Amino acid sequence: MSVCALTAAGFYLKVHSTTAALLYLIVIVLVALRTGAAPSAVTALLAYIGLDSFFTAPLFRPAMNQPLDVVAPIVFLTTAFTINRLAAKNRQSFQEIQSLQDQLRLVMDTIPGLVWSESPNGSVEFLNQRWRDFLGASSAPVTDLRRNLPVHPAEADALAEQWQQARERGRAFETEVRVRRADGVYRRLRLHVVPAGEPGQVVKWYGLGTDIEDWRQAEETLARVESELALVARRTLLGELAASIAHEINQPLAAIVTNGNACLRWLGATPPNLPEARTTVTAIIRDGNRAAEIIARIRAMLSRTELKKATFDLGAALVEVLSLIRNDLVRKGITIHTRLASDLPAVFGDRVQCQQVVLNLLVNAVEALLPVTERWREIWLSAEPYGDGQVLVTVEDNGVGLGEAHEADIFDAFYTTKPDGMGLGLAISRSIIENHGGRLWCVAGDGFGAKFQFTLLTEGHAG
Repeated sequence: MSVCALTAAGFYLKVHSTTAALLYLIVIVLVALRTGAAPSAVTALLAYIGLDSFFTAPLFRPAMNQPLDVVAPIVFLTTAFTINRLAAKNRQSFQEIQSLQDQLRLVMDTIPGLVWSESPNGSVEFLNQRWRDFLGASSAPVTDLRRNLPVHPAEADALAEQWQQARERGRAFETEVRVRRADGVYRRLRLHVVPAGEPGQVVKWYGLGTDIEDWRQAEETLARVESELALVARRTLLGELAASIAHEINQPLAAIVTNGNACLRWLGATPPNLPEARTTVTAIIRDGNRAAEIIARIRAMLSRTELKKATFDLGAALVEVLSLIRNDLVRKGITIHTRLASDLPAVFGDRVQCQQVVLNLLVNAVEALLPVTERWREIWLSAEPYGDGQVLVTVEDNGVGLGEAHEADIFDAFYTTKPDGMGLGLAISRSIIENHGGRLWCVAGDGFGAKFQFTLLTEGHAG
């Protein structure tokens, strides 16, 4: 129809044959873009017949007596074929692109994450289905996550500042924040936002949010369980050292009684010896404070308290542990050698739990020494700076040792070499040290026994 209309109009207006050929060519291109090969070829042939019959001499009789009569059919058919092929490929490419877009959207909607993209000015261009479900299908469309995201009020200002700094610098950032879900419950999300484009010329922002609430709750539950196990282990250890602890407390109490009797004698003298009485009263106060400190340390280890990490003096903490076990060592004929570096830095962690680890290693060393009769029973306790920002604590004995068969499994839970052991002490100790960013390991001793070593982070190097 288009060829016929063009022929009639051109003939009526008496257009030149070259102009007619160009107009026919335009019609062929338009038909080839919209239809298949057959309609395009028919249009090309009709265009040639129209051009040869109505616009080239002799009129109304097709003849091949002019150059245009030869060139026109070739050009018309070639154009129709070429344009049709290009259009077919273009349609195929478009369909493939559309299919890839549909697949990409399906992937974005089904992956276990909250995915979005933004323009450089912060307007949201894409939110995957999980984000929409998280925010609620009935909620108003989110056009700017930075301003409209329902963040917990306590964290909103910090997130806004982070986002603003990232936008100004054109840098990626990662943060953890609580966001209100559609049901009103706040969930902890890990947001990771990265820019696309050259440095300083961000063309788009891409973001991924991961719901880590269940993971965080599992972490907290695990921490509580580990804390309970550590408490049980501490109480068990102190129960094993009850005699030694009682002796440690009895010493200042006995001194108090002795000094009290002496004070009564000095006051009962004629005349009363007040300077000596004053001296004995001072000694009573000193011994009373010493007994109170011992009881306070024991109560701290027996108490069910939350993990409290802070900077503390490791050397002083080790001395406190030694005071709890010293009498047990004397009673069992064990000599302990201590070597605490003079430049020992303060460490960061939970003082009571770190003391528990040392106490557990010392008790294990004592038990390993009990069967020894052919040599002196000895333990070496040392603490020294180790590498960059760490302190190394070593507990070594010259007891019966572990043997290669036990070294690989000694830290596994419920694995024990003792007939009446539960196999939890070393497993809990390793868990405590790793929770403090350190490492606990064991090697064979120098000649006899075993050497347990662990590291702790110093002040300023803790994460």
